[in-house]
Amino acid sequence: MDESREWPDWWDWELEFTPHLTKRMVDRQFNEAELRTMLADASDYVQMPGGRSIVFTKREGRHWEVIVEPDLADRVLLVITAYPKD
Repeated sequence: MDESREWPDWWDWELEFTPHLTKRMVDRQFNEAELRTMLADASDYVQMPGGRSIVFTKREGRHWEVIVEPDLADRVLLVITAYPKD
C-alpha cells in the first residue's frame, strides 16, 4: 500500500469475498493470497458513485483493478471483483 496516500478507515477492515469474485478468481487464475498481496501493494484508489471504489494495483507486472465496497453496518470490506487492466 502506498504510504503517502491517505487511505479510508475501511481499508483495514476484514475482507469478505463475494460469490462473483470467487468465480472470477478461478477464471482469471489468482487465489486469495495473491489478492491479499495485490491489495497490500495497492498504489491508489478512486471512489465511485454508489459507495464502491476502484483500487489500483499490480500483479506479475500487469496493472489490475480491484472493486471494493465497504459494508458500514458490518464493518467489512466486500471485494466485488478483480481484473487485469490491459
